[in-house]
Amino acid sequence: MTVDGVVFDLDGVIVDSEPVWEEVRRAYVAEHGGVWQDDTQRRLMGMSTGEWARYLSDELGVRRTADQVAAEVVEEMARRYAARVPVIDGAVDVVRRMAARWPLGLASSSPTRLIAAALAATDLTDSFRSTLSTEETERGKPAPDVYLRVAERLGLDPTRCVAVEDSSNGVRSAAAAGMAVVAVPHGAYPLDPDARRLAVAVLDSIDELTPEVVDRLG
Repeated sequence: MTVDGVVFDLDGVIVDSEPVWEEVRRAYVAEHGGVWQDDTQRRLMGMSTGEWARYLSDELGVRRTADQVAAEVVEEMARRYAARVPVIDGAVDVVRRMAARWPLGLASSSPTRLIAAALAATDLTDSFRSTLSTEETERGKPAPDVYLRVAERLGLDPTRCVAVEDSSNGVRSAAAAGMAVVAVPHGAYPLDPDARRLAVAVLDSIDELTPEVVDRLG
């Protein structure tokens, strides 16, 4: 396979936001009468905004509508980002190295508003030819929708693209789209065994991702 493009996830790959999402949503659930479960964070990773908002409202017992949940949680995340975007060490340089070789896409479960804030804060907006939130697709991850749409926007065959993901649902999503997946799992959120098997490479940190590593996947 010749690699024609690289598609990045955002949360957990470029910004270390999964712990922030967990902190914000845990506090929100507790404040509004819900009960956080042991597997909640794992389930939420990769869901679209509408999906996780409904999950908090319907499954965890939060006494707010899904629309209220989405608006209020995203508002708090935007406030956190305005104070500080938690960029992962080395990620910005990795993205720029990749952008010098291939057209880049971004396939994220974050709301469009937070994608824009994160890319502006890291000065990476112009590095990506296409960015897409699962807010704009029918289904969130692990469905392949967002990866397929990004490949389409880039004008590329998804089977000739490499995806960079951190979460189990993200790996499943990109693999279902036909992409070769490089996984960079977060230490606090290890990959499920099936997701690890779907990845063609598993790295310990994002700065291990080099053009040479991507070339070897071709």
